[in-house]
Amino acid sequence: MGKLFTILRRAPKRTSAVLTMVAAAVIIPASLLAWGPGRTMYTIDHPADKITFNSITDNPVVGNETNFVVVKDAANTADGGWQDNITVQPGKEYLVRVYVHNNAATSLNLKATNTRVSASVPTTTAKNVSVSGFVTADNSDPLKVWDDIHFNSDKDFNLAYVAGSAEIYNNGYAKNGASLPDSIVTSTGALVGYNGPDGVVPGCFQYANYVYFKVKPQFAPVNKFETSKQVRIAGQTAWSESVNANIGDTVEYQIKYQNTGETVQNNVVVKDFLPNSLSYIKGSTYLKNGNNPTPKNVSDNLMTSGGINIGGYNPGAAGYLKFSAKVVGSEALECGKNTLVNKEQTIVDNGYLEDTANVVVNKECQPGDVSVCVLATKKIVTINESDFDSKTMSKDLSDCVELPHTGPTENIVAMIGLGALVASIGYYVASRRVGLNQ
Repeated sequence: MGKLFTILRRAPKRTSAVLTMVAAAVIIPASLLAWGPGRTMYTIDHPADKITFNSITDNPVVGNETNFVVVKDAANTADGGWQDNITVQPGKEYLVRVYVHNNAATSLNLKATNTRVSASVPTTTAKNVSVSGFVTADNSDPLKVWDDIHFNSDKDFNLAYVAGSAEIYNNGYAKNGASLPDSIVTSTGALVGYNGPDGVVPGCFQYANYVYFKVKPQFAPVNKFETSKQVRIAGQTAWSESVNANIGDTVEYQIKYQNTGETVQNNVVVKDFLPNSLSYIKGSTYLKNGNNPTPKNVSDNLMTSGGINIGGYNPGAAGYLKFSAKVVGSEALECGKNTLVNKEQTIVDNGYLEDTANVVVNKECQPGDVSVCVLATKKIVTINESDFDSKTMSKDLSDCVELPHTGPTENIVAMIGLGALVASIGYYVASRRVGLNQ
């Protein structure tokens, strides 16, 4: 961290014998600011006539000293880049700096005693989290000064102090840095000083201290998954989203589920909804997953309203279902091209996703034949046009089409406790077309 502290070692050393003690006779209220308390402000040319901390407004190194707590990405080891507000990202650590400067003029030889630095790192879970830094001394006026910094994200998070990360740099015993205890993030704080961690801080820039520690954001593990459905003609090897078939053909369907999140997903349920003109072949459902690397024959519950429970899955794990159906019901097909849409639904806790695969069947009809909707039964049949009865039939085949099942494809999963935070999300991501080929 050598570059990071170059500025510190170049800080001006004011050693003049006598300075005029003229304070700006204005007490600045801090009620609307992120620092406090409101106190008398000073300048380089007119330093304090007493022991007071971080109250100079034109510090050439840090600027206005009321802003004495700042933060930046810990990966940034160059000088600068400090902020009061920072947007956090998963996996990163952030470096907090607390500046400690006794503003008393050098000529007064006033030394602060029992000087301590502390920080409040809350356990709050939110999209905006603030950290407060404090400097205290037994003989300073005021006895305590503080400043805030703010961490932000578009997702809920909390902050954790990185144990063992506290350090101090100054022109004295800590020229090359020295460790500070983890008590810095407690109400006790950590003693600082020029000649050692003894709490003694003389007045003047030469004796200023720079204290550093790290925090890291903790985000909720994400709960998400993906699902897909494919089809092929029995006997073929390649899966696709749509195939052409003839009446009497057997088709095979594959359903893939994969846990693409960071949490275990238990009791994953899959349901399938076959359209008219496709008939499920009993005993044809097989499951392949980590526990069953060789496809295992399972129950026919896939076709029931309750579906089939395919078990629990760790992050990254996947399961595949394969089953067969026969193209039947020629009378229910209209003349020409028929697209038979098969939908599956994969359900996890508090959410589900759907996908479809199509079987396209072309029905050739005799001249004069026409497909109609029988209004009483809501079935499509093929008749000779001379037999059409407008009172009981309709040539608008949509009169026989069942409205599709609908439902959310994106679900916000309930918050769960982690001692920090949890916000889980389920959503659809297109999957790779691989899987069960037996």
